[in-house]
Amino acid sequence: MSTFYFALFIVYFFASSVFVYLVSLTLLPFTLLADKRRRLLHRMTSAWGHHFVKLNRGWKCRFENISKFKKNETYVIVANHQSIADTFFLAGICRPYKWVSKESLFRLPFFGWNMHLTRYIPIKRGDASSIRRMMEQCRDWLRRGEPVFIFPEGTRSESGELGKFRSGAFRLAVETNVPVLPVVIHGTGAILPKHSSALKLNADVTVQVLEPVEPGKFGHDCAALKEYVRTIMKNALSELERNEQKVEGK
Repeated sequence: MSTFYFALFIVYFFASSVFVYLVSLTLLPFTLLADKRRRLLHRMTSAWGHHFVKLNRGWKCRFENISKFKKNETYVIVANHQSIADTFFLAGICRPYKWVSKESLFRLPFFGWNMHLTRYIPIKRGDASSIRRMMEQCRDWLRRGEPVFIFPEGTRSESGELGKFRSGAFRLAVETNVPVLPVVIHGTGAILPKHSSALKLNADVTVQVLEPVEPGKFGHDCAALKEYVRTIMKNALSELERNEQKVEGK
């Protein structure tokens, strides 16, 4: 049945993405005049993404410390990546930012076209020229006061454990003197594991925003900043895991 629900999800996902894309096209003239950062399109896209969570009553999502993500501040946002479902839950943060996402998603009909309209940032893994373009686009948005959202592991974790971090997000923070905003997400790993088509319809998910980390605290040392952020995210995930085990123990 879980495979059947996954197939049903895919059908509904692409059908609803047609609607979102058409609405974005309708709103495009307004954004060209009064919303050049395309925040309205991002807000609509986020609402669409998070509505998948709300549709399924078996998915419970708790947000913690959202107030640490201040609406008028610029950040390099980093989050761990457990599942393809992460983006649906993270969309519920309801703050402006530009996703950095793999280039292949931008080629998907309607869904990917909407990503282009919203001006998210593509990257082709392993392609040096694509990485350079991604970094330059991120710098440009950060200098304009727009946060960028990056998964520093680069891909979904297969084990659920926090993987090694790549340096790009932290180099951006150092170069632009913008704080890193760590976000941890726990509980999505079993919803749709990597290389699986079995959709789990029951999950308790926590999205927790941690304290922003200023690059100057580490003398603008990219490696030190990266290691510190990974450590506090790992500790936060461990704490969430312990809390979950205590609840299950009751």
